[in-house]
Amino acid sequence: MIKLVLLIGIFFCGVSVVMGAFGAHALKGKLSEYSMNIYNKAVLYQMFHSIAIIMVVLLTKLENHHQLYISAWFFTIGIVIFSGSLYLLSITGIKWLGAITPIGGILLIIGWIVMFYVVISLKI
Repeated sequence: MIKLVLLIGIFFCGVSVVMGAFGAHALKGKLSEYSMNIYNKAVLYQMFHSIAIIMVVLLTKLENHHQLYISAWFFTIGIVIFSGSLYLLSITGIKWLGAITPIGGILLIIGWIVMFYVVISLKI
């Protein structure tokens, strides 16, 4: 489980760099300023939460508290839904995708709540 979660975090970090570069170069001048802002928000949140997934692995190695993995799964699904819907919305302009984004955002928030709760119970 540790290796899988670590690989997911590393993978999403790498993908966020690729997506950021793609947005900065391939999409430059092709999207409106509004759409580029949406796209960049997706990249930013993906990177933050990818690092959070890696942080879960480090905390688990430190304290061996496997309930932390629950937050990693919320972060993973949240990244896919939140950032994924924003990437698609910014590139395609399909407005209903904006209705999906808050679901991903809620999952990201739940991930942080779970992590907070578990860390409070740790004896570190």
